[in-house]
Amino acid sequence: MAAGPRVVLYVRAGCHLCADAEDVCARVCAAAGVEYLLVDVDSDPHLRALHSDHVPVAVVDGDVLSRWFLDPDALTAALAR
Repeated sequence: MAAGPRVVLYVRAGCHLCADAEDVCARVCAAAGVEYLLVDVDSDPHLRALHSDHVPVAVVDGDVLSRWFLDPDALTAALAR
């Protein structure tokens, strides 16, 4: 696997679900000692088209874990793999 964050969270400014997911991501990743990256989908036309209104999108190790809501238990389990 390439070096870099294991978790990528695709978000949009002003999105309350994105803010909630960012809080979950920050807590769970800190507890697991795992790096994460926030990416604003509106920063790139391809990302905006790809994710549309399906944000937040959590990706762990290259696989989509969730859309719209990030469950802390699901993220914890995915990071334990």
